[in-house]
Formats: sequence, structure tokens, C-alpha cells
Amino acid sequence: MKGSSIWMIGDVQGCCAPLDQLLNHPDIAGEDDARFWFAGDLVNRGPQSLASLRRIIELGERAVAVLGNHDLHLLAAAAGVRKPSKSDTIDDILQAPDAADLIDWLRQRPLAHFEHGHLLVHAGVLAKWDVPKTLALAAEVQELLRGPNWQKALQKMYGNEPVQWKDRHKGGKRLRVIINALTRIRLCTPAGHMEFATKVAPGAWPPGLVPWFDVPRRATRDVTVVFGHWSTLGLMMREDVICLDTGCVWGGSLTAMRLQDRKLVQVKCSQFQDPTAD
Repeated sequence: MKGSSIWMIGDVQGCCAPLDQLLNHPDIAGEDDARFWFAGDLVNRGPQSLASLRRIIELGERAVAVLGNHDLHLLAAAAGVRKPSKSDTIDDILQAPDAADLIDWLRQRPLAHFEHGHLLVHAGVLAKWDVPKTLALAAEVQELLRGPNWQKALQKMYGNEPVQWKDRHKGGKRLRVIINALTRIRLCTPAGHMEFATKVAPGAWPPGLVPWFDVPRRATRDVTVVFGHWSTLGLMMREDVICLDTGCVWGGSLTAMRLQDRKLVQVKCSQFQDPTAD
């Protein structure tokens, strides 16, 4: 594979100091033309959400950042759809003098990105969606978020239903399935129906549930899906899936993996949140 190196980075979640360490690591900083893929959840829970967001924006066209559930939560807070909770750390962004510009930048980000045989999303994809379908459905949400009525669209995204995809879904139902799959999914039934109630350690899920990437006949198994979102799963490297969420905000590490050869660079992180809280 020719061209610039691509470093795929797990959930930053407002941990700017580890992000700076990662970007300044000799293996990464030595590549002046390196590009960076961020697997969503750029902000929230960590202590430096504003600094993290600005650091990623400074990378310009060298960075691709897909939206995660915490990024959408920030947009919802900015839109007045949701109020920040006690565990949120997004007030510094909402109160920044250039908050409007920061929010505009964030809502221009994609929900899925495909390049070099790798599909980047925050959480996962439904088994019935192949790459073209995933990108097309992500584009539907992206168009709404980038449009003049983006605040209204965010009012419809909360809720766990429907749990499966149907092409005839419209309006809020269609929006929720797409967003929940791309930014929240972890477990599914073998039929591919999303399940959000179960919160157990990896491998301890009850009979009848499997990780979304192990649903039989998944349509994206012929490419590599790169995702974050699942800190208790941690670093996972398979031919068809890569998980890069290594729990930075929970006292784990921030992980970067070079797409071309799967070289790893990790930075140890301080614990900013209770690991049992999420």
C-alpha cells in the first residue's frame, strides 16, 4: 500500500495530554505526512474536551474523525436538546468564545469512512449492511446534521427502538437505527437485532447474544471494520475487525495503530473516571 501512513486512534474522550504524547511519539511525529483516523468520542468524560477538540481540528485535512455517541451528545447539548449531566466534561466547549465554530466543525464530521479496505465507525455496523449500504445510510444522517435544521434532527435520535433495520423505516425510526448501530451497538441477537440493556464483561453475555461483529453472515466480513466504543473489550485485532478503545479515560491507555502494518503505539493514561461507571 503506497502513500502516507495512516494512524488509527481509539477513543480520546477529552484526554488531550495523552493525545499530545501519542502525536509526539517518535514513531508517529517522524512522519510529516502521516494521516490520522479517529474512531469517535473525541470529547467528554476526560478533563480537556476543549483542548482535545482543538488539537484534532489543528490537524486539518490530515485527520478523519467519525462521530461517536459522546460527540452527538455534545451536539445535542449545544442544540438545547439535552442538558449535560454531572459526569460530562463538555462545558468548556459550550462556553468557549468560538463555541459556534467548534460545533459547526463537529457536525460536519462523518459517521463512517471507508478507505484501503478499512471501514471506520465508532461502534459497529448491522449484519445486513455491506460497505456501500453503511456509507449511504451514514450519509443520510450526515446530511441532516450538516443542514439548517440539524437541531430538530437531534430531537429524534434518542431511544433504543427499533432494534433492527428495515428499508421502509422513515423519520425518527430510520434515524435512530442508523445512529444506534454506528455509535452505540455492542451486542446483538444472532438474527442481528440490537440489544442495549445488557452490560456485562466481554464473554459473560447471556445465551442468545453475541458481539455485533460475530453475527452470522455479516455483510462487512470481507473488509476490516475499525471501531472504538467498547473499552471493556479493549484492544482486539482480527483480520475482519479492529477495536481500538483501550479505556484511556478509565485509566487504561490511548492506542494508535498504523493501518499499513498494524504497528502499535500506546500511551498510558491517568484515571479520570470510575471504570465501573460506564
